[in-house]
Amino acid sequence: MSRRMNNILVIGATGQIGSELTPALREKYGQDSVIATYYTTKSGGDLGEGPLEELDIMDKKATARIIDQYDIDSVFNLAAILSAKGEENPAEAFRVNVIGFFQLLQLGLKFDLNRIIIPSSIGVFGPEVPSENAPNETVLRPTSMYGVTKVTGELLGNYYYNKFGLDVRGLRLPGIVSSKTLPGGGTTDYAVEVFYEAIRKGHYTSFVREDTTLPLMYMPDCIKSLIDLAEADLEALDHHCDFNVSSMSFTAGDLARKIEEIIPEFTYDFQPDERQEIADSWPNSMDDTPAREEWGWEPSYDLDAMAKDMIEKLKVKLGENAS
Repeated sequence: MSRRMNNILVIGATGQIGSELTPALREKYGQDSVIATYYTTKSGGDLGEGPLEELDIMDKKATARIIDQYDIDSVFNLAAILSAKGEENPAEAFRVNVIGFFQLLQLGLKFDLNRIIIPSSIGVFGPEVPSENAPNETVLRPTSMYGVTKVTGELLGNYYYNKFGLDVRGLRLPGIVSSKTLPGGGTTDYAVEVFYEAIRKGHYTSFVREDTTLPLMYMPDCIKSLIDLAEADLEALDHHCDFNVSSMSFTAGDLARKIEEIIPEFTYDFQPDERQEIADSWPNSMDDTPAREEWGWEPSYDLDAMAKDMIEKLKVKLGENAS
């Protein structure tokens, strides 16, 4: 059996995932039991309704202080430099994604943490992986620094579990589509930007080709997958830091046309940039059989449901009346 999560630390709580994971955890575990941290941008929204601290993941002493102060037993580490930003500054991506995580693992042993959860990514895959239904166990030779750091994170987490018994868990997330907070420099950002620009300007120029197919997931499913994995019975897990989780796959053109069905005046075109090379190195879809068998993973949203919900939420957020 897994030890219970009582006091939870969310590192990187103001990012795309953290801004929605934190409220979900607080609803489930109690507002004062989930401590959110931010690095440079302090959220003025609902994150401030519970404990909120400034934290640089590279500051090991500050991280230790917060773990000790709040009697933290479980950590969701969402601090990361994403794929496109990682190519602009590979050294910073390695520093934050690898050294920052390694320091957290060391603190996990020092404070006998019950659980550390860290997202991995489709970025771990390289061009040798089958493009359809990329298997959970396959060669991992990513062509981006982001991918290199995520493979390293998976290996480190598995090592700390096998060597020291530290309960570290992670899943390979596809691109995440969300309405609350914009993503921060990833290769699948087009799948979020297109919704914003469709409503704001009625036109979007995608930075990937029309036929680019990538695995994607709507944020409610992303939050569900992270919490479901965190709560899974440890004894049921054969994998730990490297679960494929899949939801839906479609081309950039399919997405644009789906939005056009809902907003008929929407227009779009495609002008690939340097991010196309990263996208081409990733598979079109993933086989997530281990996640489904070991902890019951099952997504709830398809393209139709996601597009309708995104547009409804963004029209309200951006000041228009949802139709």
